[in-house]
Amino acid sequence: MMTLTDTHTHLYLPEFDDDRTDMVKRAQEQGVSRCILPNIDSESLPQMKRMKAEFPDFCEMAMALHPTSVKENFLEELAICYKELKTGKYVAIGEMGIDLYWDKTFYEQQQQAFRTQIKWAKEFDLPVIIHSRDSFSEIFELMDELWTPGLQGVFHCFSGTQLEAEKIIKDYQFKLGLGGVLTFKNTTLREEIKDIGCEHFLLETDAPFLAPVPYRGKRNESAYVSLVAQKLAEVKACSVEEIADITNQNARRLFFRN
Repeated sequence: MMTLTDTHTHLYLPEFDDDRTDMVKRAQEQGVSRCILPNIDSESLPQMKRMKAEFPDFCEMAMALHPTSVKENFLEELAICYKELKTGKYVAIGEMGIDLYWDKTFYEQQQQAFRTQIKWAKEFDLPVIIHSRDSFSEIFELMDELWTPGLQGVFHCFSGTQLEAEKIIKDYQFKLGLGGVLTFKNTTLREEIKDIGCEHFLLETDAPFLAPVPYRGKRNESAYVSLVAQKLAEVKACSVEEIADITNQNARRLFFRN
């Protein structure tokens, strides 16, 4: 059986409270051997830790403040994240970034949080998981200023253009996280990434959000990362086993360096 890594999934959220153990089993039956749980804010932290304790060999954790959780108290939230990072229990700074889709009220604070968390990535020598909804140009401006050799990471849930993908790869040496959007009928993503090498991709679900076809509109789960792998194999005209092998290697080199 092929082995897959779901590099971005929120399996600790209440959407899975009724069937979490069965959901993990389904993922494992599809070849998912490991997943990364990115934090959202202080409210999600206890839930994430509980899941890590319950499934220690299946789950790894990432720590950051999600941009949509950047509010008036963002400095307090960042302080909690920093304290957690000092424990050494996290494989990445994530998920962090800029989100201008829902609300632009705290855009300046999101920028400040972005700068702070990039600084942490350098301090702790950890990769970053970047959320970039309606904000590629704003993030590129920050990254052009803040990026230094050795800083690694992924643009989670990439849904941009080929030019944006090439900038991410060339200028920052970051990976592109591909999820359910790749399977959507109305997406241009398949065309945008068809000429990009698989060494630049990671697979993810962002569960419980963005379920792939044929489950679009329903709850997503880590088992469905296999559907993303199958679609990417179609796009790249190769076997799904090749996709699994290459993306697993990419995840291991980025997040699991030992």
